[in-house]
Amino acid sequence: MKGGYMLNELDPLLHSELRLAVMSILIGVEEADFVYLREQTNATAGNLSVQLDKLSTAGYIEVRKSFKGKMSHTTCRITPVGIDAFARYVDTIKGYLHISG
Repeated sequence: MKGGYMLNELDPLLHSELRLAVMSILIGVEEADFVYLREQTNATAGNLSVQLDKLSTAGYIEVRKSFKGKMSHTTCRITPVGIDAFARYVDTIKGYLHISG
């Protein structure tokens, strides 16, 4: 309890810096490919891949793998479950900061 009211706990899955960065990018676009996410987050390919798997397993994002010619191509998009989780996370942060709206 803080200030006489109960604060919600932050979603530990989204509280990771890289996973939160990925979700923050995906919330604003229809989809993003792996290369774009890696460039925007400055993550290593291996770390990004692990974090995308965690978000996908939780149902927060959808990962599609295909081929462009002989090169593999991975795209990601946020799911309705992910949108809800992200909105709750942002609302929880606002609660901690006493921000309304």
